Amino acid sequence: MPLQIIRQDITKMEVDAIVNAANTSLLGGGGVDGCIHRGAGRELLEECKTLGGCETGDAKITKGYKLPCKYVIHAVGPRYKDGKHNEEALLKSCYRNSLLLAKENNCESVAFPLISSGIYGYPKAEALKVATNTICEFLKDSDMMVYIVIFDKDAYRISGKLFSDIQEYIDDNYVDIYTKRYPETRRRMSINEDRECAPMATMVTKAPLMKSSFNASIEDVLEQIDESFSEMLLRKIDEKGMKDSECYKKANIDRKLFSKIRSDKHYKPSKSTAIAFAIALELPLDETKDMLMKAGFALSHSSKFDLIIEYFISNNNYNIFEINEALFAFDQNLLGA
Repeated sequence: MPLQIIRQDITKMEVDAIVNAANTSLLGGGGVDGCIHRGAGRELLEECKTLGGCETGDAKITKGYKLPCKYVIHAVGPRYKDGKHNEEALLKSCYRNSLLLAKENNCESVAFPLISSGIYGYPKAEALKVATNTICEFLKDSDMMVYIVIFDKDAYRISGKLFSDIQEYIDDNYVDIYTKRYPETRRRMSINEDRECAPMATMVTKAPLMKSSFNASIEDVLEQIDESFSEMLLRKIDEKGMKDSECYKKANIDRKLFSKIRSDKHYKPSKSTAIAFAIALELPLDETKDMLMKAGFALSHSSKFDLIIEYFISNNNYNIFEINEALFAFDQNLLGA
């Protein structure tokens, strides 16, 4: 764990293994397949010739040669016809078999293209759904960093209905910072101008009141500090009856980061990490805001990222990978790792 969707050239990924969307011959082709063979050099083709091809839904492994990875895992995805010819099962098999090969070869990180979504015609939104669901299921029992690499973002879209629903939610709730704050700024300027013109006697009479408000000692104030983010997180995990591993995996968070949070009650997470844990715990919006406040953050209607998070929580959808797909589609930072 965890899983990330990124926009990158897969041949430039510095990971233990990259996955090639290969054909059954394993002898190279177009698209990602051709790019990987060109990047690896002639030696990759020579090794592939010794493998005897590969069945659809299966995968085989070779060295990476001139690529910045140790291995290339060649996975043969299905050609999409109409979704009624075992395409989904075969695509799932591609991902599972590739991940098993990576695990058998002690890979700690692996990068996938969106298999079968190019010339094989698998609808991209459906292909991404199969990829994230299959990888997520595998990672429940394995610690591995997995990337889904999208080379051309314009070629990737979440389902049209989900995209339009989120866009409508943003349009209905988005606050333009400048237009909303400008009148408020003018109001504050007016107040300040009035204060500057006020008689000196008025200002002097207010000074003792300010001084008298500091009766409590700093020690007294510090004793009133509420529970920290870490303390609230651990309390919520216990209340939900979850195991630590179940929580940080649902949050798409690395085990090492969770260990840091658990061992330091004053740990200050990033905003995306705090939200990821709120999603993993399936907190309602008010409790999500409370958890964010413990970490020093808030949800704002002047942020598209925040509105997308609100949209999913309001619709009781706590699937972090679906949320990340939407965030990716709207060019926002992802949750988790």
